[in-house]
Amino acid sequence: MRVLGCLLLCLSGWLVQASALAQPVLAPAAASAVAATGIERWLMRLHEAPRACAYIGTFVVTAGSDMSTSRIWHVGDGQRQMARVESLTGVLRTTFRRNDEVITFLAGSRTVIHETREALGLFPNLLNRADASVTRFYRLRSVGQGRVAGLAADIVQLMPIDPLRFGYQIWTEQKTGLMIKLQTLDPAGNVLEQAAFSDLQLDAPVTMAKLKAMMDNTQGYQVISSTLVKTTTDEEGWVLGTPVPGFAPVRCYKRLEGGAPAGNAPLQCVFSDGLASVSLFIEPFDAQRHGRLLVYNQVSMGATSLRMRQLGLWWVTAVGEVPAPTLAAFVQGLERKR
Repeated sequence: MRVLGCLLLCLSGWLVQASALAQPVLAPAAASAVAATGIERWLMRLHEAPRACAYIGTFVVTAGSDMSTSRIWHVGDGQRQMARVESLTGVLRTTFRRNDEVITFLAGSRTVIHETREALGLFPNLLNRADASVTRFYRLRSVGQGRVAGLAADIVQLMPIDPLRFGYQIWTEQKTGLMIKLQTLDPAGNVLEQAAFSDLQLDAPVTMAKLKAMMDNTQGYQVISSTLVKTTTDEEGWVLGTPVPGFAPVRCYKRLEGGAPAGNAPLQCVFSDGLASVSLFIEPFDAQRHGRLLVYNQVSMGATSLRMRQLGLWWVTAVGEVPAPTLAAFVQGLERKR
């Protein structure tokens, strides 16, 4: 975790985030909601659940020997969503999200970072949209039923059909369909990473008005905003010569900061198969900053891998919760058109 974290900090100033398990109680005779609805309807329910939920919970992520804990306040009215996430481990940080608007309060430096960040792949919002391509590259299997944070849950597995992506074991709260636990699995079925609520209060007294008031109160903080310019790899002179099966481009933008020329602005392009996502970061090569990273080339921690490459005058970094060969395919397949 320490090496990966240091590498991410060295990449560029705009790269801002990302025990023994109880065995499930199988219920083969039960009329599982998953088996009854099929993968498409199950995915849609999973996608829609956070939009209509109000909850407060403690959220724990474990990857190897590393663990992080956060407290989450969330509310949705069917269309809009708002959340407050307060870190309980590591740097003291409070993040507010209103749909795609994200504001992070850093108490130590008395600064606020304001940015636009799509919710793709964020737990418990694993799906940014109900993507039909998921059914082409994953197979759904009902495992049974269990309990998480005292709540009854259906357990399913989404297993990949090829080695380009990981599998998932997912616990969804039976009444709401809200994802309350997620395990990322390697090809052998071993748990690479786990995210789960250790306690969760549904139908909690969380209101958008209260979260909005807290989110908008930046008094006493220095506000740092980034300007995002939507673009495409083609417009920026890049092409993925050999597409990675299942992964389609979902967004691409340049981040303008401090009056830097647009031609030198870092570029981020995100590709997704509906569940897993890969971010390609492209920026001018800086020998002083990037040279020391060449020795690493590839780093993995839990389900997250990072791969780097110098491509002529450019520095390319691929980050994603996918197998290392998948990142290699992205990095090696990227070509400069002009």
